[in-house]
Amino acid sequence: MARRQARFTAQDLADDPRWQDHSSDLWNKTLGDVPRALLTSAVRCFAANGFHATTTRDICEGVNLTAGALYVHFPSKELVLFEIIRAGHQRVLAYIRDLAAPASASSADQLRTIISRYTEWHARHHVAARVCQYELAGLTPQHYDEVLEIRHETNRVFRRVVARGVADGSFKQIDVKRVTRAMLSLSIDLGRWYRLEGSDSPEQLGEFYADLALAMVSHDAPVRGAVPALDGDAAARVRP
Repeated sequence: MARRQARFTAQDLADDPRWQDHSSDLWNKTLGDVPRALLTSAVRCFAANGFHATTTRDICEGVNLTAGALYVHFPSKELVLFEIIRAGHQRVLAYIRDLAAPASASSADQLRTIISRYTEWHARHHVAARVCQYELAGLTPQHYDEVLEIRHETNRVFRRVVARGVADGSFKQIDVKRVTRAMLSLSIDLGRWYRLEGSDSPEQLGEFYADLALAMVSHDAPVRGAVPALDGDAAARVRP
């Protein structure tokens, strides 16, 4: 069995397709070229090595700067992490809102749209998504609370769509909170394993995960504890 690399260098990250995505599109356009480049380098370092194991030298080496250059643009490494996590959460929330199905659409169409968009975003930005989900412990309490409120609002967007379908009879009677959490977890988990050079495009995964989400709320979905019906041949083989 091949040994897992303990730590990735800036050169490793630059050459490894596993750490390539579209995260550079997320940064605030009011920032200059150098701060945005530092954020792109940092998000790869944090995703590959973790926030605490990453040094400011690691981040700066990714853009061919000396170790102290980071502090010209960011007062601390934690503020770099906060900028990345806040941007990621804000962008995905805006993405699902901006591209949501119209209010006149059916509950099923609304759910399909929001799940597919959410999944596409996490696949296209899988490196940033990994940091957004798994490096939250590196934030200060104040910054964590700010991000947590964005996460709560994202959850509310999904719950409203699912609750609407339950209320109008499009979806079966379910625990909205639990089912919504399961739907979100499917997309979020992409950050652990997805690669852009893989066999599934972000759009293909979006459609596939939307199908899974609709199956969770379908009236035809099995109820926990129910015994599946047997077809004629199987029933004939069952002895009383």
